[in-house]
Amino acid sequence: MARVVLETDAREPASAGTTALTRSAYRVSVTETTQQQHGAGTRSPEYRLARNSLRGLRQDLFHDPFAYRPLPPRRTDGPFVRRLPARPRSAAQHLPHAVVGVLALIALMTGVLSSGLPGGDVMALLIGLLCALPVLTTLVRPVGAFWLSLAVTPVVAVIKSGQGDWPWMPGAFVGHLAVLVVVALRTRPRTAAWMWVLTGVYAFLSDGVLGGSYYATNSAPMMVTSAFALLVVSLWHVRRTAEQEVTAQQTVTAHERSRRTLLEERTTIARELHDVVAHHMSVVAIQAEAAPYRVENPPPELERAFATIRENAVAALTELRRILGVVRAEDYEAPDAPQPTLADLDALLVNVRDAGLEVEKVVTGAVRELPQGVELSAYRIVQEALSNSLRHAPGASARVEIGYVLGGLGVRVVNGPAPEPSLVKPSPGAGHGITGMRERVAMLNGEMTAGPADDGGYEVAVFLPVATVNEGDA
Repeated sequence: MARVVLETDAREPASAGTTALTRSAYRVSVTETTQQQHGAGTRSPEYRLARNSLRGLRQDLFHDPFAYRPLPPRRTDGPFVRRLPARPRSAAQHLPHAVVGVLALIALMTGVLSSGLPGGDVMALLIGLLCALPVLTTLVRPVGAFWLSLAVTPVVAVIKSGQGDWPWMPGAFVGHLAVLVVVALRTRPRTAAWMWVLTGVYAFLSDGVLGGSYYATNSAPMMVTSAFALLVVSLWHVRRTAEQEVTAQQTVTAHERSRRTLLEERTTIARELHDVVAHHMSVVAIQAEAAPYRVENPPPELERAFATIRENAVAALTELRRILGVVRAEDYEAPDAPQPTLADLDALLVNVRDAGLEVEKVVTGAVRELPQGVELSAYRIVQEALSNSLRHAPGASARVEIGYVLGGLGVRVVNGPAPEPSLVKPSPGAGHGITGMRERVAMLNGEMTAGPADDGGYEVAVFLPVATVNEGDA
């Protein structure tokens, strides 16, 4: 018994009684914990091994032994069963139950035929039922079936009045061996080892009390046969566990390999984008900044044009660096910077006007706040449509219409035909802009049409649905 010492500080005032009590309790807890750790450290390894073994015995065979654990059906996704037709494949689910039933029938017949009584005798039938009952119990209460088998064995011997082998009569021998195998298959190797040990203890006690003096004991055949059977089952468990671990490790390895391959591909794309696009955009920004100084007394319009070119190039480089960071990142994270919304549309139109495109904005309906995804998609669609107007119809005018309607947002961007005598030639495109707009619209379950207008221009019309919130749902 560990001695616990209560230490209090007499100098503490009476008003601090609660604090003193808390400190005393803390010291008691520390003292007990230290002594327990010291006591546990002085225990021998043999003692700790025996304690852990007894704990395992209590957990496997004594803790709620008659708990209801029904035998689950067999899986039908195996390499052989899945090739069977529908009805045999469904029947194959109950194959383990059928095997246990056959073992119980064998134990029943062995008990009846080896009883030495007429086949129709009630006592012979009782012996057979007692031998088969533990085997059937393994279907619902596996650990309880083991204890039931140990209990049935001496009862069968008493009913037969000592005729035959001891302590296992032929029917009890078959039944107990079947119970050991089935329970070992349903549990784990440690449980199988404890069942074998307890079977040996029962055999030793039985032989020491009666077997060695009056009967021919068959404990040795039972122990040897059950040892080989349980060893085979334990090896099967070990192999199955190893296969599951290998499969899990292979799955993790394949997942990591795919992630590494994806990251390498994304890194390659990011490197190519940086080498091709970032270099040229940097050159454009530097040349636009230095160009006004190469001309003596440049007009203000030219200075503003070069300043706009430089601002656009720097903005494009900033967006490109952000995208490259996302592509290079192993786990994508939402950007910290706020994404553009329809409130930033005026700044975009000013930028486009500085680039030489005459654009007009018309807003209809009651302006209201929309979900972030709708706002961002609408902004990007307008941005891409105006960029297409600059590339494919230089010198033309454009019109941006934003309509706040019930149930969604309407966006329409239309540009007129490019004037015939134009100093700026249209630049060809790869068609990715329209595809990107369609992907954004499809992501929001919207609708989009894009095509030539009646006057020779081009029109992009988009409707983005917005779920309405009822007052009762708010």
